[in-house]
Amino acid sequence: MVNTNTNALGIIFPNSYDALVPELVNVRLMASIPFASRYRLIDFILSSMTHADINNISVMVNNNYHSLMDHLDSGREWDLVRKNGGLHIFPPFAEKGSKPYNGRVGAMAGILEFLRDQREKYVVITDTNIVVNFDFKAMIQAHIESGADVTVAYNEQELPESFLKSESNDKGYYYTFGIEDGRITKIYVNSRKAGIQNFSMNMFVVERELLVDMINTAFVRGDEFFERDVLLPQLGRLNVHAFKYEGYVARICDMKSYFDENMKLLDEYNLDALFSGPAIYTKIHDDNPTRYIGSAKAENVMVADGCVIEGEVEDSILFRGVKVGKGAKVKNCVLMQGTVVEAGANVEYLIMDKNVTITAGKEMKGTNTFPVYIGKFQVV
Repeated sequence: MVNTNTNALGIIFPNSYDALVPELVNVRLMASIPFASRYRLIDFILSSMTHADINNISVMVNNNYHSLMDHLDSGREWDLVRKNGGLHIFPPFAEKGSKPYNGRVGAMAGILEFLRDQREKYVVITDTNIVVNFDFKAMIQAHIESGADVTVAYNEQELPESFLKSESNDKGYYYTFGIEDGRITKIYVNSRKAGIQNFSMNMFVVERELLVDMINTAFVRGDEFFERDVLLPQLGRLNVHAFKYEGYVARICDMKSYFDENMKLLDEYNLDALFSGPAIYTKIHDDNPTRYIGSAKAENVMVADGCVIEGEVEDSILFRGVKVGKGAKVKNCVLMQGTVVEAGANVEYLIMDKNVTITAGKEMKGTNTFPVYIGKFQVV
């Protein structure tokens, strides 16, 4: 097997689908949304890249990136503190000519000089709205063996209900494929077709020099979106190969899917499917183990460290430092870091952002079809 993994650099777009979850990205971007009790969404992509020995990674932030920079810091947790390569964060105006962008074309046009100066042969491009333990090494190998110009990852699934019901394109573009003999022959933009589809994961492998030429040409034309404006018009000329991924995939498409995808991890089958591969790394917080005090009760929960539970918690995801008071009841909830549910409170089907407080004796309930979101620092 050709050793290709050390010959690729990564480009991550952490803002691409912010519009899908406007409540959660009010103070952060998609990549830094908390997930699975102790992780951020970007942790899964970064960890997958580092396991493939992709150790030159650029993160193309656009706005609301303070929380992401705080989370990533120097990249030490992902072994990205290096003299050559390592972690690069490119905010708007980081280089001459770079500015806030709408699509990948404008973003990469702003770092063309950086891309020209790199030595890696291949570039791996991805977003962060998908939770996956991905084998980029296998994808790069498939790209080489197929002789493709571009390789795009996809999985087979039905389109999310929120996409099918959407009446406009104001929340961004998604793509499905027509595939013949492993080659993508059609790209459908924002399809409303029912049933199982070849659904793009927005992960690409392309030779670096070809990417520079493609972006340079597209930017001069005023193009914005890589799939819609660059790949789709050139399907007849370019060999765009499809790489099918059959592992566990969680897509964050709206607030309901964010809630559901967290809750699915309470099923051991799904938990094992996501975490049974290489380790997923995240920022380290040294804290005490969770304490269960007195008559505390916990059933079917995912709980991070630093929590203090005196009440009852059932079918819920608790992030670091959550406190559940004596006599309080928490059921079917996602409680982010620092949330406090005071004594005697009763909450169900809620998504509580960081440092929310539910005061003593309060009762708040959403429903399975409409979990209620409570914003950061709110006191109810």
